Amino acid sequence: MPMTNKTILLVDDDASLRRVLAHHLSEAGYQVLTAANGKEGLDVFTGQQVEMVITDIQMPELSGLELMRRISVMSPDVVVLVITAYGSIETAVEAMKLGAYDYITKPFNREDLLLTVSKGLQYTALVRENRSLKQFIESRFSLDNMIGSSSAMRRVYALVEKVARTDLAVLITGESGTGKELIAKAIHQNSVRRDGPFVVINCGAIPEGLLESELFGHRKGSFTGAYTDVRGKLEAADKGTVLLDEIGDLPLALQVKLLRVLEDGEFTRVGETPTRRVDVRFLAASNRDLSKMVADGRFREDLFFRLKVVPVHLPPLRERREDIPLLADYFLKEVAQRYQRPELHFEKDVFRYFQAYSWPGNVRELKHTVERLAVIAEGNAVSINDLPENLTAMTGHAANVLIQLPDDGIDLEEVEREILRQALEKHGGNQTRAAQYLNITRSALIYRMQKYGLQSAEPAGDA
Repeated sequence: MPMTNKTILLVDDDASLRRVLAHHLSEAGYQVLTAANGKEGLDVFTGQQVEMVITDIQMPELSGLELMRRISVMSPDVVVLVITAYGSIETAVEAMKLGAYDYITKPFNREDLLLTVSKGLQYTALVRENRSLKQFIESRFSLDNMIGSSSAMRRVYALVEKVARTDLAVLITGESGTGKELIAKAIHQNSVRRDGPFVVINCGAIPEGLLESELFGHRKGSFTGAYTDVRGKLEAADKGTVLLDEIGDLPLALQVKLLRVLEDGEFTRVGETPTRRVDVRFLAASNRDLSKMVADGRFREDLFFRLKVVPVHLPPLRERREDIPLLADYFLKEVAQRYQRPELHFEKDVFRYFQAYSWPGNVRELKHTVERLAVIAEGNAVSINDLPENLTAMTGHAANVLIQLPDDGIDLEEVEREILRQALEKHGGNQTRAAQYLNITRSALIYRMQKYGLQSAEPAGDA
């Protein structure tokens, strides 16, 4: 049985053969486009969505081989069959070496033609499915914050696997930088809609006056600047998945219209009266407390529960610290490969600072920090001397010091100033040794000395 709704472009300068082939293919249920030569065929191909091309080899203006080369550059997934005469098998073999899926010889019978076409379309569908599966695996195990073996992330993985196979709405929550969009992509890639579009709509980045048009599209003349009819992002995502990012920023007026789309798939373009339909799966993401927004009247309760059919919460990095070394090592290898520094690695002490830091920017901040370290590190090792001030400021051996706090409070800056003064005095003003003693970088020590107006007695050449 042929794959329905597939369009085949037939290119042959023999008009009678072209008519016979087109008749057989149309009768079998395919949509058929025809062209009388290679140049005409290329023009049709560039203007139409085509799943297969059947082309003769010997044609004027543009040969079938040259047509195939150009098609393979523009759309590598399109399967090509070549037509050849019985005595020209060598040319057909050459075409297959260039990427043709198969060839059909003249004269041919209807059954052989349809069988070859069917197998070719099944082959390209399989290639696309394998690519989608590969993308999902890479998204799940090899990208950003999807890396991790902590129990918190294992629970997320398990839930994503289950919900991806359904068509339910999913609400993904978590702090900024935890990877909400990446989770959404993983859900899409492992769903039955993976061959459809994945469209992200950032509700907080689009001005409120333009958001309705962005979502639903508009009719020509419906407002100043609407020079043509424009379809919205929901229409662009038909048969695919929509991620409504930062859904908490969606104005109340648009929440009502969005709810209608979620419930019955219907919407109206700006400036139009007719109702349109769209078939999409909805995912939403937010770093805000939507339940509190509902209580405050800033978010519709019915929309909230319609989006929250399956909630997925991404924990912040500080709550899965066991994943930090794995993530950092992955990011370092990635950037080292990019800059052709394959031997680059972390010194062991660096991870103590990584583990102690709170990472308010979560995985995104960790990734950017590692990228910076990879650029500035001298030699093949990233050391604690390369770490930025924000990582070293609050990390040290405080746990090894017995501190008795007075009941009437302390001046923290005075305490830090006194610690610095004594450390410098203990090491004769040598900044390097004092920094090592305090378990901070020399640059961090100098920064604090300048902050508190301290001077060291070390010679200018100390390193």
